[in-house]
Amino acid sequence: MERNTRQRSAIRDAIAKADRPLLPQEVLGAAQQEVPGLGIATVYRNLKVLVEEGELQLVNLPGENPRFEVVGLQHHHHFQCRQCQRVFDVHACPGDLSRLAPQGFTVEDHDLTLYGCCKDCAPSSAKAVRRGVSAPRRTHVHRG
Repeated sequence: MERNTRQRSAIRDAIAKADRPLLPQEVLGAAQQEVPGLGIATVYRNLKVLVEEGELQLVNLPGENPRFEVVGLQHHHHFQCRQCQRVFDVHACPGDLSRLAPQGFTVEDHDLTLYGCCKDCAPSSAKAVRRGVSAPRRTHVHRG
């Protein structure tokens, strides 16, 4: 077991306080508030150790770099803002999705990611629509 360093504690605290999955660069920015000299290599090394020790888990979204969140959260899903790219926890679940599987298939698990505009980015999108500027159109991609 690795020793608990000031850097590791700052990294762990940054993720816990964020209350959402963070990219390593986001962890670095937040943890540098506590340990100003912290570097990205140290963040990556400690994230790896914290995952191996079972304190953090990876959040993998299609086409994205892995994010990290604390272990022990109840079953939940994620929301990614298409403007700022941040990812947030969604503490709701549609439940049993077996009805969506082909006949004769057994669903063992599921992961759901919602995409849209977060509350911080939504006001700027709403203002643009009111001014008559249409928001950029996105192609709908279903991810189950």
